[in-house]
Amino acid sequence: MGKKFLKFEFLLLFAVFTIATCGLVYELVAGTLASYLLGDSVKQFSFIIGVYLFSMGVGSYFSKFLTKNMLNTFVEIEILVGLIGGLSSVLLFLLFESVQSFQFILYFLVFVTGCLVGLEIPLLMNILKDRVEFRDLVSNVFTFDYIGALLASILFPLVLVPKLGIMGTSLFFGMINVSIAIVLCFVLKSELKKQNMLKAKALLSFLLLLIVFIFSKNILSYSEGRLYGENIIYSHSTPYQRIVLTHNKSDYRLYLNNNLQFSSADEYRYHEALVHPVMSMAKKVKNVLVLGGGDGLAVREILKYKEVEKITLVDLDEGMTKLFKTNEVLTGFNQNSLNNPKVTVLNQDAYIWAKNCKSKFDVVIIDFPDPSNYSLGKLYSLNFYSTVKQILSPDATIVVQTTSPYFAPKSFWCINKTMMEVFPQVDAYHAYVPSFGEWGFTIAMNGFGTGFNQVKRQVNGLRFYNYQFDKFNYFSKDMVSKEVEINRLDNQILVRYFDEEWGKL
Repeated sequence: MGKKFLKFEFLLLFAVFTIATCGLVYELVAGTLASYLLGDSVKQFSFIIGVYLFSMGVGSYFSKFLTKNMLNTFVEIEILVGLIGGLSSVLLFLLFESVQSFQFILYFLVFVTGCLVGLEIPLLMNILKDRVEFRDLVSNVFTFDYIGALLASILFPLVLVPKLGIMGTSLFFGMINVSIAIVLCFVLKSELKKQNMLKAKALLSFLLLLIVFIFSKNILSYSEGRLYGENIIYSHSTPYQRIVLTHNKSDYRLYLNNNLQFSSADEYRYHEALVHPVMSMAKKVKNVLVLGGGDGLAVREILKYKEVEKITLVDLDEGMTKLFKTNEVLTGFNQNSLNNPKVTVLNQDAYIWAKNCKSKFDVVIIDFPDPSNYSLGKLYSLNFYSTVKQILSPDATIVVQTTSPYFAPKSFWCINKTMMEVFPQVDAYHAYVPSFGEWGFTIAMNGFGTGFNQVKRQVNGLRFYNYQFDKFNYFSKDMVSKEVEINRLDNQILVRYFDEEWGKL
């Protein structure tokens, strides 16, 4: 009898561990998916966490009404959690382009999952209360609960998303939830009523999740194909972003977290406008730093200058730089620039790296994604530019991509004003890129040089930039400077400007 009791207690406490692990994974899946599809990771994760915790409270409250056949009820809830949590990402990917009420469906699924998870822990405690001393019961349940949550939070970014992707992760943990129900059905069959019915439900649920898991890559390709409207030839989730490469006729397009990064049809316009003004005006170009730009396209343009001796590229995402080092199509676009012996690639956080860097650079080219969230917004802050200034040589020149002065003028001029607080000479310019529209850049000098119109060097063979900076420097009335605040690390006003302006489109 003692062994049977220990087996019963151990299985249910292990179920607590699984509930906590799976529950947090479903929460992280929803938050990450919302960030990928809707942007603004801080807002999305805040809302998801709030709804999830509230719904767990709702579930905990209603657990007091479940007083009959509690073990059966627990097993059925475990099956439901596995099905709803496991299939949630599949439903959300498929529905994103099809329904207008996507956010309602997202929060509804989070709410239902949270309610079911909230039911389980109190239900387990009621099942065990007559078998375990109360002090030990509370201690054991919450210990297993917190250990499970810790495991999920570590595995999710480091192992699960890189290896399984968002959809695969939710389906995998759905199968784990249902597996616990299956084990309970077989091991504790003497404690259960209508055990055959429960076994059938659990086994059929597991089979459904397994089939969807096997075909998850096909489902993801189908849903993303509808989202992008183009043939997807590569897709991968790294710990930092979702990378999707599409092909349509002669045009290849790269998307990061659902945002267009470049189109092969006109990327030369963007990268020539980004690189050649700063390279032509700089006093020296021997030692060049690129922050961001993991696609190697800016590096391709820099390598056209024979004076360049060393290029350091700092990009957080190893998945991105590895792809552009090895993929035959992509190395064709960047002319294998990331494998050039002059180039050193460092996969580190640019902010932290710049703080610890001891080198001095003649030219700095900053090509980060747009400031659509707070993690990116810090890389456009006064604090960050002050940090970068410390690693510039006395006469260095710097350029930053600064989003669209036409679609997002407040964002554009906010970055410009922020840089003016740090650098003695600052100017702005823009170029038309068909896939992006009118796109802007801010250029600055670390010292008081001869201004921005003196060309010190140029290269032949450019398709777009003609070294006539004043033609790129003219702003029409609908793009002129706006009254804006400086983007500081503690207020991140730029992210609010960006969200407000691009959210209208």
